[in-house]
Amino acid sequence: MVRAYAAGIFPMSEGSDDPDIFWVDPQRRGVFPLDEFHVSRSLRRRIRKGGYEVRVNRDFAGVVEGCANRKPTWINHELLACYQVLHAQGLAHSLEIHDEAGLAGGVFGIALGAAFFGESMFSRRTDASKLALAHLVHRLRAGGFTLFDTQFVTDHLISLGAREIPRSRYREQLSRALTRTADFNALPEDAPLTL
Repeated sequence: MVRAYAAGIFPMSEGSDDPDIFWVDPQRRGVFPLDEFHVSRSLRRRIRKGGYEVRVNRDFAGVVEGCANRKPTWINHELLACYQVLHAQGLAHSLEIHDEAGLAGGVFGIALGAAFFGESMFSRRTDASKLALAHLVHRLRAGGFTLFDTQFVTDHLISLGAREIPRSRYREQLSRALTRTADFNALPEDAPLTL
């Protein structure tokens, strides 16, 4: 799995009950330039309003299960187990948004060198995944990451600053990022979000 990510390939499944995994190497890759993350006025207001807590790597299983618990999903039981192993090895991380009702949303991914491979995010409450993404970008910047791979782009991600780049350009960025070091835990959990 780690070798695949380092080569620019990522795993998927056809669904939660499908035991097979296939490997994806798209011609155009989604990336988030870390200095171009767009915070809308409404998200900025939501961040300032508060009423939520950011936690890091405290409920990794809960975040992955939250991401997998929707239709359709690309996360099967084998991938759930693989991500747990990568988390135990310190390579897979989660950022969680909690409110008074518990886990409201989150995002998880894999860190290799200065590359972060964003796998999935979920939201149980309005704006929880946007909050998670904003805090994740802040964390990646502070930790010295140079590549935030989103694999694909959606209209939602594009509105926040993500873009597609050709596979060859992605591979160049990945190659450089893998030779550098970064620290996902460089910020304390309660570090204020600077926008």
